[in-house]
Amino acid sequence: MKLDGIHHITAITGDAPANVEFYTGVLGLRMVKKSVNQDDPTVYHLFYGDEQGSPGADLTFFEYPGVAPGRPGAGMVHRIVWRVSSKQALEFWKKRLANHRTSAVLTDGGLLFADPEGLEHELIVNTTGDEPLSSRAPEIPSEHALQGFDGARAYSADPERSAELLAGTLGFTSDDRNRWTVRGDSRGSFYAYDLPPEGVSPLQGAGSVHHVAFACQPQDQEAWRSRVAAAGARPTPVIDRFYFRSVYFREPSGVLFEIATIGPGFAVDEDAAHLGEHLSLPPRLEPLRARLEGALTPLPPPGRTPAPSPART
Repeated sequence: MKLDGIHHITAITGDAPANVEFYTGVLGLRMVKKSVNQDDPTVYHLFYGDEQGSPGADLTFFEYPGVAPGRPGAGMVHRIVWRVSSKQALEFWKKRLANHRTSAVLTDGGLLFADPEGLEHELIVNTTGDEPLSSRAPEIPSEHALQGFDGARAYSADPERSAELLAGTLGFTSDDRNRWTVRGDSRGSFYAYDLPPEGVSPLQGAGSVHHVAFACQPQDQEAWRSRVAAAGARPTPVIDRFYFRSVYFREPSGVLFEIATIGPGFAVDEDAAHLGEHLSLPPRLEPLRARLEGALTPLPPPGRTPAPSPART
């Protein structure tokens, strides 16, 4: 029984229209589901990913209109790390981001930038051999498209507190007990710690990560929940999110973890060719459709059109 790397990462935005424009228009991700926060259906839950909406490339946002900026600190994920194919792709993205008034810095390891609300991203060259999880956008050559998550970086003043849960319960591996790898039969990801900035009180808000989810096979989820409970991490019951099932708990450093099933997936209520084009609601929320459609923030159309074949410039 293994976890197949990161399933999705969920963050917070205070401006859904601008969020759509950046993640679809600038980064070229596909909007694979336009839905609502199932625990607070008065606000959006927007999902961006590859062409199939695959686990491993799914960045999602709750919109709380006008919410104050967040402040990453101890117990929070502070950076999302993506894969690209080559150093040439890093150069492409540096220029593209600059053309869209987004500063990006090349480092020895990759390319660092932040979205308009301050959520930090890093692009690194993929060395894993995992299948690329990419979307198609006319302005982005297929060889330079984002290829899904490589990992996430969190702040912790005492990473050793989390080592037993990560290694003994969840099956993560590490050479230094600071940077961890979680790998299943089909793909993997890393999860790493950095020391938190001094004098900063963590605050969730716009541009901050809410939680990180790891992927499991549907038949294994109850067993994973039992293992987490036996380790004292106090997981929630299994929650049916319609597109997948979820169990939530906090790891000892404070980061909110989720174990989410691979499937049934986003095509369960939409044609795969038309994902994210209309507001999707799980059946239990369907009676609220008229009220929700009248209350949710109007969104621009996604800023990318799936190309019939990979585009090149």
